[in-house]
Amino acid sequence: MDKKLLDILACPLCKSPLIYNQSQQELLCKADGLAFPIRDDIPVMLVDDARELSQDEIDALH
Repeated sequence: MDKKLLDILACPLCKSPLIYNQSQQELLCKADGLAFPIRDDIPVMLVDDARELSQDEIDALH
């Protein structure tokens, strides 16, 4: 994930900064508890394509 791209991307729901999870190839929003997939090096910033984070995943972000 390009650092410059990560710096300008934000959650489409709450506009919070995102956390890059390299191992899962996802961008995580702590505030909304969502994980946005990265497919073919392209972030998919659609809420309908995001998965909900488990409580354990959310706790690990704090």
